[in-house]
Amino acid sequence: MVLKTKLFVGSCLIALVSGLAAAGPAAAQEAPIVQPGAPGEDVRRLSAEEASRIAANRYSEDDVRFMQDMILHHYQAVQMADLVEGRTATPEIVAIAGRIDASQADEIAFMQGWLAERGEHAPDPANDPHAMHHGARHAQMAGMATPAEMEALAAASGTGFDEMFLGLMIAHHEGAVEMVDHLLAQRGSAYDPVLYDFVNDVRGEQQAEIRRMDTLLAGLSDDPRNGLAPGFRDAGQAISNLELVASLPKPTGFFDPENPAGLPPELPSGEEAEAEGGEEDEPRFAERSPFLSFSNTDMAFAGDLLAAGNYHGFNLYRLGGDEPRLISSVVCPGGQGDVSIVGDLLLVSVQDTRARIDCGRQGVSEEVSAERMRGLRIFDISDPLAPRQVGLVQTCRGSHTHSVVASDEETILVYNSGTSSIRSEEELAGCVEGLPGDENTALFSIDVIEIPVDDPAAARIVDSPRVFADDETGRIAGLWAGGDHGEGTQTTRRTDQCHDITVFPSANLAAGACSGNGIILDISDPRAPKRIDAVVDQGFAYWHSATFNNEGTKVIFTDEWGGGGRPRCRAQDPDTWGADAIYEIEDGRLEFASYYKLPSAQSETENCVAHNGSVVPVPGRDIFVQSWYQGGISVIDFTDAANPVEIAFFDRGPVDPDVLVSGGYWSSYWYDGRIYATEIVRGLDVFELAPSEHLTANEIEAAALADQGEAFNPQQQLPVSWPDHPVVALAYLDQLVREGALSAEAAEPLYGALASAREHVEAGSGDTALAAQLDRLARDLSSREAGSTAARRITALRDVMDAVADVLR
Repeated sequence: MVLKTKLFVGSCLIALVSGLAAAGPAAAQEAPIVQPGAPGEDVRRLSAEEASRIAANRYSEDDVRFMQDMILHHYQAVQMADLVEGRTATPEIVAIAGRIDASQADEIAFMQGWLAERGEHAPDPANDPHAMHHGARHAQMAGMATPAEMEALAAASGTGFDEMFLGLMIAHHEGAVEMVDHLLAQRGSAYDPVLYDFVNDVRGEQQAEIRRMDTLLAGLSDDPRNGLAPGFRDAGQAISNLELVASLPKPTGFFDPENPAGLPPELPSGEEAEAEGGEEDEPRFAERSPFLSFSNTDMAFAGDLLAAGNYHGFNLYRLGGDEPRLISSVVCPGGQGDVSIVGDLLLVSVQDTRARIDCGRQGVSEEVSAERMRGLRIFDISDPLAPRQVGLVQTCRGSHTHSVVASDEETILVYNSGTSSIRSEEELAGCVEGLPGDENTALFSIDVIEIPVDDPAAARIVDSPRVFADDETGRIAGLWAGGDHGEGTQTTRRTDQCHDITVFPSANLAAGACSGNGIILDISDPRAPKRIDAVVDQGFAYWHSATFNNEGTKVIFTDEWGGGGRPRCRAQDPDTWGADAIYEIEDGRLEFASYYKLPSAQSETENCVAHNGSVVPVPGRDIFVQSWYQGGISVIDFTDAANPVEIAFFDRGPVDPDVLVSGGYWSSYWYDGRIYATEIVRGLDVFELAPSEHLTANEIEAAALADQGEAFNPQQQLPVSWPDHPVVALAYLDQLVREGALSAEAAEPLYGALASAREHVEAGSGDTALAAQLDRLARDLSSREAGSTAARRITALRDVMDAVADVLR
């Protein structure tokens, strides 16, 4: 009976539908079609044609706006191409201009026809000189050159024209790609298949032209780093004033044996390849890359031990001899993997939402789980062959980085910086979402963690200070609110976190690179840091890291524009974006001095931006070695903060010739006479400085004599000191001669006396006559203007010579 009822109902439905179909459109039109207005307005009656035209959505307002804007956008490219004649003899530039004239003119005609067919306004900039400014949103269109830039291009010629033309045209093409991406992101846009095919053709052609122009622009420079051959293990290399003394691959278990380079999966040939716009026999890759499951990250040093962090855990090496020796590999997935060493304890930052308390490899998939670990792991490495996890501190936003602020025999104090999503309060009590106006949110703070040395399992958060609060109102969101700084500036992240906090305890200072701001903290009470200054920068997208000079009078902040996974060192990229900003510290205030960016041009398949580095302890100078991901390593002298100069570099070609892989150097640090650098996908490299016109053998030897303390941790800076040794005096002497503060003739007797003193000191013998000569020569050194670099070096030279003389007596 039930079955029959269902059949009967179904039959009635079929009959009803058939009846409606038979009635046809005429019957449907007997019912009124109306369109209500806004509240208080009359109802409007519509014809069937009007109703269907509104609902059909054959094209949208976004489509129309895109086509109108793109006509004007393309026309400016034609104007730029027209400037080529008579201003350059470079065949490749002439060819680019010819392609632009042909393709863009055809596309303008197509867009004008598409708009006219639909009764929409079609701009005609070639015949209407005011079209570029009649409601065209000229300044808002991505990549458009300004009138001043167009005037400058028209006034240029030769190589200067080539560089300016390529830079502006690359930015212009990138703007067109951005406009296409924006259109396709709008709901209901590009429904018209003709339009859809057109915008994808535009994107493909513009991207191909960008690659060609990028290669050409990079080729205008004679920097040996430009155009290096790609390869995972056999990439081309360029090196200057450094020696690569060891290159260790990743340890077994810390790479995917089926995909050691971390490439995205290759698409099969055929339809998939054609859909991506390539030929069937051309390798094509998916747009998504693998997890950063095996990426090398940061390093820490203690004695002859090196800890190299990894998303998969960490590796321990013994230093000494020709190259580091791997002694143990610890598998404990958790993401980030930044490390610090304090005595027999190793601290590891964990941020991945899949990380487990038990170091399990299976991860955590549940939204709320008692097995999840996000925060700071603590390992006992007294036996480095078998590290044991002895404590952990769960935090609301995980641990992206951490800073060892202070330590003694009883307690270790750590600042923790979490940058990830806020955990559910069901999983960790007290973790409150960042809802507007909620003063209890886990945002806008850092964590102060206390670790009892004898009982690491009792480690805990003792405070979460609001270091971004407004000084007057106390509002916790007191610094940069996010957004750009005006036309032509970066869009900068809101300041609700710090990425790195580098402490300089001897001066009671810390420098925070805190997403939207660079800040300085007073840490005289390390449990209660207080902000004393904050700065913004119109070119910074994300304040990433901070490094003091050895005196604590300067700080280098880095900008991680693009998050570290994007090509941001291309020839067309601004030289103040994704760069270093050097500040001097005057009375606790940050005073901007200059920018520094890697001077070589990297390719589209190389992620490159400013990243982690450390001071190279050459006495009398401020020298910084720094990683630039796939931009390689750069060593700069920033003694003159307003004029930083590159003095050494190393670079390899891209990991892969076809796709961008997140690779290159994560960190580069000086330790005990060498530079150690973690390469994200390739392994661990070791360098030594080589003498050059920028750096003498005496200066390099003096740096190797520096005392860096019992340990080197990335975000804890302890001032180095130098022994009273003749080599240190010779380093100062070399600097005075190089800068012209002392003539070669005046320096000759000093060189002779110090060379003799070195032989005696290293042999352990004395010489009173030589001691007297050193005293006399030191007294005869002429003074310089107080406060000048030369004056400081002469004073330092006198002090070392006096001390060496005392040793010889």
